[in-house]
Amino acid sequence: MKLSSLTLTSALLCLGTSMTLLGCSNAKHIEAVTDKDASAQPKVMAFARFVPERRDDFAWENDKVAFRVYGPAAPLKGHSSGVDAWLKKVDYSIIDKWYLGHVNGISYHKDKGEGYDPYHTGISRGVGGSAIWVDNKAYAAHTYKSYSVIESGGDQLKFNLQYEWQTPLGLVNESKTVSLALGSQLYQVNSTFTLNGQPAKLPIAIGLATHDEKAAVSFNKSAGRISAWEVIDDLGLGTGVVIAPERVSAIKHLPSDVKDESHIWLFTETTDYGALAYSAGFAWQGAGEITSIKGWHSYLDNYLAK
Repeated sequence: MKLSSLTLTSALLCLGTSMTLLGCSNAKHIEAVTDKDASAQPKVMAFARFVPERRDDFAWENDKVAFRVYGPAAPLKGHSSGVDAWLKKVDYSIIDKWYLGHVNGISYHKDKGEGYDPYHTGISRGVGGSAIWVDNKAYAAHTYKSYSVIESGGDQLKFNLQYEWQTPLGLVNESKTVSLALGSQLYQVNSTFTLNGQPAKLPIAIGLATHDEKAAVSFNKSAGRISAWEVIDDLGLGTGVVIAPERVSAIKHLPSDVKDESHIWLFTETTDYGALAYSAGFAWQGAGEITSIKGWHSYLDNYLAK
């Protein structure tokens, strides 16, 4: 398989060069996954990796849920930094297998028994993507600039993504550390933001896509929760964001006539030092565990007490 320039950059980084476009970690996954890799015994684990064979996606999963974000090779049009949901029916790792299928012409958008990806992200915030909020408008990063995997393959994963984008306030940089443990429906975000190179208190909006209002939305401000529930292929899908209740400034459902711009938003702000922490994720009825709106709301509203 022909390697992309970003893949070659990652390989050079592992050799100790000074190039910093992309980070490196587990050398097995610097290059595209092979048939031999994917045919190994399925393993239950918290797993994250850079995906050069699919436009530099970055994907992560545990035994309950899987996610991905678009990478530097994604086209400018139609892509952003929102979080995509991959719906799993199995507890073992599926990322390598599904991407290998993609390379070989097998679509992960069709359920073959393990789950699939029917969730549309596009330019939306997807499942808990954030944005700078200025004058009633969201300003979001396009795709990550670099990555590093901190922990993967065990009971918990952790990685870091670096973003940079222009806003009406100035140049924003975000260092976003994501973690996910086995057994959890939600990934955790710990980010540090700077404005024009300096830590700053910034207005933040965290969103859940409503897919042009196909999803019903709900919230519980006292629990720091926003949520959405929609039916895809006759099965319910709940998405949600949870943050410490005292960090909630406001919650608003803002439909839009523009494709992918309808969301329920949770508004907050970074600390004086630019820090932001929250959790986001989903539950799919097809997995057979959380199968109702009531059950999803109960999970989210009790999440911080765990």
